[in-house]
Parts: sequence; C-alpha cells; structure tokens
Amino acid sequence: MDMYLTDKVVVVTGASKGIGLAVSQAFAESGAFVIAGARHNTPELQALESAGSALFIATDLATPRGPSTLLAAAAERGGADVLINNAGAVATRFDGILSVTDEEWDAALAVNFLSAVRASREAIPQMLSRGGGSIVMIGSVNATLPEWNIVDYSATKAALANYAKSLSKEFGPKGIRVNTISPGPVATDLWLAPDGVAAKFAGASVTTPDDVIASVSAGAPTGRFTTAREVADLAVFLAGSRSGNTTGSDVRIDGGYVPTL
Repeated sequence: MDMYLTDKVVVVTGASKGIGLAVSQAFAESGAFVIAGARHNTPELQALESAGSALFIATDLATPRGPSTLLAAAAERGGADVLINNAGAVATRFDGILSVTDEEWDAALAVNFLSAVRASREAIPQMLSRGGGSIVMIGSVNATLPEWNIVDYSATKAALANYAKSLSKEFGPKGIRVNTISPGPVATDLWLAPDGVAAKFAGASVTTPDDVIASVSAGAPTGRFTTAREVADLAVFLAGSRSGNTTGSDVRIDGGYVPTL
C-alpha cells in the first residue's frame, strides 16, 4: 500500500536501535528520506545511508542543543515533513519512589520529554513553511498505567502524551497533525538485553529473565510482546496522508495488555 511518503523528509530521534531503528527502516522502505539522530551510528543505519535513504546525525537528544542539530540537517534538505519523537530511556527504581534523586528526575525529563519538546519546537516552523506535516510521539502504556518501580519513566511519558494533545489543538488548523503511539512491552533490547528491563526485574526477585518475559507476555491476551516493526508500521500509517484526519489521538499497541478502556 502506497503511504504517499515518497521523498518526504522524516526526522527520527533515537534512531540507532529498537523502535527507532525499525521506524527508520520502515520509512525508508516507504520512499521517504530519513534524518536519523542518535548518539552512535549502527551497521543497520549505515546500510540505509549507503542505499541513499538516510543521513545519520550524531547527537545527544537529551541535551538542549541535540534536537536543533538534528533539525538543522532537515532544514538543509528543505525542512521536515514528519517528526518521530522516539528518544527515550527507562530506569528501574526498586528502592522506591523516595529514592529517586533530582538528578535522576532531570535525566528522565531530558530524554523522555524535553527531547520531544525541543525537537517539535524546531520542526514545526519547518513544517509550516512546507504547508503542513505530521508529528508522532512514541509514548508508553505507562503514561496511563503508572508503576512505582519506573515512576519517572511513567510520569514523563504522561507529560509527553499531554504535550502531544496540546500541540494537536494549536497546530491542527495549520495543517500539522500530532499523534501518540503507546506501546506495551516491545521485543527490543530495552526489555530483552542482558541488562534490560526483564533482567533487572528478575534480579530484584527470585526468578529469571525468561520467567519475567513469560509472565509479562501472559498478561496480554495475544500472549506475546509487540514487535518493533509493528510499532514502526503504525508510525508510518499515522504519518502518512491515509490517516489525514487523525490528530490528537493516542493509539495503544499492546496486545491487550491494558485491561481497561
């Protein structure tokens, strides 16, 4: 299916692995040109560059200047048509909410929330000059299903969803759509790596990472984690004109993990 994204300039934050990499690959396959931002390049992104489908920009999205560096590269190609705010990180807090320091709160806010605020602030003028555009925030089910042992992650993802809704109200009349994707557990290194979330939860209890993964999977009616490519395909759909009247929405992709409306 043609998503009408050929030659569109798509900016992806946190593009080197996991969901961000899958998003970059999916947009490249759709004919778009990807400006891929992350701290480190990867062989997979290098392959997209070699194919002429992407440009990697080394930048730390958690810093004030990181997003502007990335969007400057988009400006050199005429401006961003699509922005995927994917940069994020989660830290487990098994010592409890009161143990989270100011520095840890600041770090969570910087990468999970302020990176999107700053990138959007840079991208929107470019989109306006091009007659419109689309912003997709990669959020989390934890925005509305907060957990005490990832309290700062949950809170910052809630802030991201709130911010996206506000943007959609102001810029919808000006041709810019803003939507949020809220994945449940996704089969990426964030969860599955030796130092990933599953391993950390296992270390905090008398169990194994495989047991944690099995338990979490069983919590979804589909019985499995979402794949990064499934999230990426949803991002492509929301960014393209086939979803042209969808804005201000939060689309959950979690295999039914959240049991409420």
